[in-house]
Amino acid sequence: MTTISAVMLAVAVMATGCKKADDPSMGPAQEAGKAVDNAGAEVRQETREAAAATEQAAERAGQNVEQAAERTGEKMREAGAEVRQESREAAAEVREGADKATDATGRALERAGEKMQDGK
Repeated sequence: MTTISAVMLAVAVMATGCKKADDPSMGPAQEAGKAVDNAGAEVRQETREAAAATEQAAERAGQNVEQAAERTGEKMREAGAEVRQESREAAAEVREGADKATDATGRALERAGEKMQDGK
């Protein structure tokens, strides 16, 4: 016997055992059946309300997840743009450093060439 069935049976017993029948044509079994039906209707209503509350909570959670994903996506786009900019700057610095190294190497070779000519 499930918990709900046991509760409904207990409600039915209490409802029929403690008072005189409202309707004299209704026997104890009918009273118990009516109490079970009423308890069942109440459980169904509470279940519907709980399901609606759960659905609303799930909807809110879904919206929160979507908003978090949007914020994360935006942050990732911003980070990507920042990385691209820093990469461009680093590449420019490497080119500048390479140009300076090439210039220094060229000057050193030029001086070495001059010294070789002077030594002749």
